[in-house]
Amino acid sequence: MTNLERLKMSIEGINIEDNKLLIYLEENSLISTDNYNPQSNTNKKQILKTSLSILEDIANNPQTMKNYKTDDTTISNFAENLQNRIDQLEKKIRQIPDDMFNDNGSSFFYLFTN
Repeated sequence: MTNLERLKMSIEGINIEDNKLLIYLEENSLISTDNYNPQSNTNKKQILKTSLSILEDIANNPQTMKNYKTDDTTISNFAENLQNRIDQLEKKIRQIPDDMFNDNGSSFFYLFTN
């Protein structure tokens, strides 16, 4: 699976042209044709950051912030739900340890020793 395919899986239901997705990936230091490595925390973070960028751009579009009502369905509070998802993604990104740290996620090191 490539980074582009993994990103599409992450934003399933959001239709964006591939050439725009390529730009989002490049902005987050990912190459679309590289293989996605699920064991790499860095790769996971970059995919999530790319998804976050897409959601933030959607949130910047005032046309999407309306409440919609059809015959039997109401879609309301889109802006609130979108912001909740953005907050969830930000929290998840912060909780993923970097690859350079050990397995327990600690970033502690000794600056001074005896």
